[in-house]
Amino acid sequence: MKDLFSEAPESAYQPLAARMRPHTLDDYIGQAHLVGPGKPLRRMVETGHCHSFILWGPPGVGKTTFAQLLSHALEAQFIELSAVMSGVKDIRAAVDQAKQLRGMSGTQTVLFVDEVHRFNKSQQDAFLPFIEDGTFLFIGATTENPAFELNSALLSRARVYRLTTPSAEDVALALNRALAHVLHRHDDGRAEPGFHIDDGYLSVIAQAADGDIRRGLNFLEILSDLVEPGAAVTQEQLEDVLGGSVRRFDRKGDVFYDQISAFHKSVRGSSPDGALYWMARMLDGGCDPLYIARRLLAIASEDIGNADPRALQVGLNAWDVFERVGPGEGNRAIAQAAVYMACAPKSNAVYKAFNQAMADVGAQPSYEVPNHLRNAPTTLAKSMGHGEGYRYAHNEDFAYAAGEHYLPEALVGQRYYSPSDRGLEKKINDKLAWLADLDEQSPVQRYETNVANRDLPQENEK
Repeated sequence: MKDLFSEAPESAYQPLAARMRPHTLDDYIGQAHLVGPGKPLRRMVETGHCHSFILWGPPGVGKTTFAQLLSHALEAQFIELSAVMSGVKDIRAAVDQAKQLRGMSGTQTVLFVDEVHRFNKSQQDAFLPFIEDGTFLFIGATTENPAFELNSALLSRARVYRLTTPSAEDVALALNRALAHVLHRHDDGRAEPGFHIDDGYLSVIAQAADGDIRRGLNFLEILSDLVEPGAAVTQEQLEDVLGGSVRRFDRKGDVFYDQISAFHKSVRGSSPDGALYWMARMLDGGCDPLYIARRLLAIASEDIGNADPRALQVGLNAWDVFERVGPGEGNRAIAQAAVYMACAPKSNAVYKAFNQAMADVGAQPSYEVPNHLRNAPTTLAKSMGHGEGYRYAHNEDFAYAAGEHYLPEALVGQRYYSPSDRGLEKKINDKLAWLADLDEQSPVQRYETNVANRDLPQENEK
């Protein structure tokens, strides 16, 4: 069997991350749920019974490495395309190469497509017939959610395997293995053993890598250029390398949506600590603070509503502070708003009521405005009965026209807004119950409809 991973003489000049790609699954770090004993990807390698699939996970978790390992185990030709650099012409060339090799020697081809989500629909469609007829084993790699970024036709022909972020311990294991490969190279080509590094410093690098093994190896390689051969890494050198590190945060990718989702759910779940942590994570990764402020305004109306109407104003005030004083104090104001909303009483009653009203309007006929509610600015309108019988609430007891109805006749008795028993909405609920009691007692009923016995639609839970 040809060893695809044996080091060529020039391999010492490859990046450390490339030189450290594992030779076997036993050397593969992390993803035990997929490559552990008896798990699906390990069984695929061990049995050779393969199918096309998509590897979905953040950068530096081993997507390319696993594709190479599988190709090696199958003794297959390995063709790699990058969706960033390739087009339909390159896809056709790979297809021709795979067909030619299969026709000449029966050798199987593994076609690995990195960043496959960057291909457009027609480019993704170009793979379909060759996946179906077995021209090649297709392996796609993506950092984005395949359900959103890949065609359903491609997803129906390729299983999706989710790769998770390696732990700091996994990264540290990779760093320890790599130390033996860190060499200082002189201008004349001579190589000397690398440096010494304290276990504590190695742990710091593993944490700074933020779950990206490739990034951790890159940090280690940069250190090799700063430390004299055989010397020990100093704290100053470590800070020089890690000072500019940025945590994983893609403003347009899954990590962004996962973190803003965690933030929103922390506020909704009344966890100020969770809200502060996820806000700090996003800011640390470069998120626009005003995006968080905008999300807080959505939370104020969706999850708090009339249980505490002040939440909406607190959110607006925080935004205004940020605009006036900048990110230093402004970020703190947004954090204050996040904590306030996390601690506020919660109600999605308005959110549900509005959604139900919009759904009814979209599904039901366009009912006419009842005559007594119509505008009557002209003599003609008045002669047609517009506004006739309208009861001016301020002229009634308690400024309330008991027994009056404000919905089309066909919808009388429909109830959209059902306040919760939390915060201010408890008082709102009490008032609406009192007004309903006045309606029941009133001898004046515009429509003869038994409101109490009307079947109301079920409210949709979010």
